[in-house]
Amino acid sequence: MKLAVDVMGGDNAPQSALDGCRSAHDAFPDLELILVGDESQMKEDWLESSRVRIVHTTEKIESDDAPVKAVRRKKEASMVKAVQMVKDKEADACISAGNTGALMTAGLLIVGRIPGIERPALAPMLPTLDGGGFLLLDVGANMEAKASHLVQYAEMGSVYMNRVRGIEKPRVALLNVGAEGGKGTELVKEAFDGLEQADIHFIGNIEGRELLEGRADIVVTDGFSGNLVLKTIEGTALSLFQILRKELTSSLKNKLAAGVLKPAFKNVRSKLDYAEYGGAGLFGLQAPVIKAHGSSDGHAFFSAVRQAVTMHQENVIPMIRKAAEEE
Repeated sequence: MKLAVDVMGGDNAPQSALDGCRSAHDAFPDLELILVGDESQMKEDWLESSRVRIVHTTEKIESDDAPVKAVRRKKEASMVKAVQMVKDKEADACISAGNTGALMTAGLLIVGRIPGIERPALAPMLPTLDGGGFLLLDVGANMEAKASHLVQYAEMGSVYMNRVRGIEKPRVALLNVGAEGGKGTELVKEAFDGLEQADIHFIGNIEGRELLEGRADIVVTDGFSGNLVLKTIEGTALSLFQILRKELTSSLKNKLAAGVLKPAFKNVRSKLDYAEYGGAGLFGLQAPVIKAHGSSDGHAFFSAVRQAVTMHQENVIPMIRKAAEEE
């Protein structure tokens, strides 16, 4: 497999991308890496491997760039070049931790949608208390959605969870304000009816307070609501760790207790850590395009690379294409 990597995107670029790619290079002997970015910042010994190629460019898309303008005007930007390599069949997939809107725009304009898919969805894996995680679609690719979009999100998510996570009948739930089918907005009520008729394992509505309990493998919603959920879960986890850190270092007694409980706290953190779950896939495109978290460290970036590798190996895109054709 050939993977194009934008090493210039993200808060910790290029080091986090390089660290994650080095781990992936060691873990996947059949993986060829195409690193797109400023060659002067890539001087590590492992980059001399025959499975690594560097494509030099100093131009990058900034976090505050307007997505559409940036993609159209910055043709030499590392992100745009990485996505273009997928379009040109030089790479099987690409990954970036840069500007989310720009990556979605580049994916749509350059790679293109699978025929039959109305709208792509940005879909991260999020943690659950049992450690299994769930796939949330959509978290911002489409702020306004139709019921038919949510049904397609569920179908694409089911293919992914089956092929990549090995779940025979992934449980699909619809995010709503109550468990009853008649509740919610017109969009949600119409989507409920469509999901009941779709060829998926639909288990009904799920409330926000139930998301982390592991009741569903896939949760579908519109991009506006999904983005709120994503940011709320991330913010709550970070706030919880900050509160614990402050309390456990506030006195000598607490510091001693923290020393004893350190392994338990590490287990809790690992269950809530986005770094363990990889990036967010842009589902519905002609090839895997993965958005790594903007604040990714090397481990988080490696997890995102692993997701791209697995999607390619398990033929997720051809399976989604086949499902779209059968509708």
